[in-house]
Amino acid sequence: MSRASKLTLMGTSLFAAATVAFVHFQQESERNAMHQGVVRDMEQQRIKKERQLDFDMQRALEAEYKKEQTVHDAIAAADAAAKAEGKDS
Repeated sequence: MSRASKLTLMGTSLFAAATVAFVHFQQESERNAMHQGVVRDMEQQRIKKERQLDFDMQRALEAEYKKEQTVHDAIAAADAAAKAEGKDS
């Protein structure tokens, strides 16, 4: 074999090996990125569930307190009083 053909074979072999290595590492990187997306989604679902439980607990407490106490809307009462004063004038 001539020197030029040996260099060409070596060059193409190195290029092929480098391409295979690059593709392997790129696939590994993409797989890790997709896995991180799944982990992030699971964490968001967990947080959403916790917030929903807190909301439900607050709603139950509100219902319990409304049974025990008389609650009226202060803003609606102020609006009604303002309208009544406006009609009286």
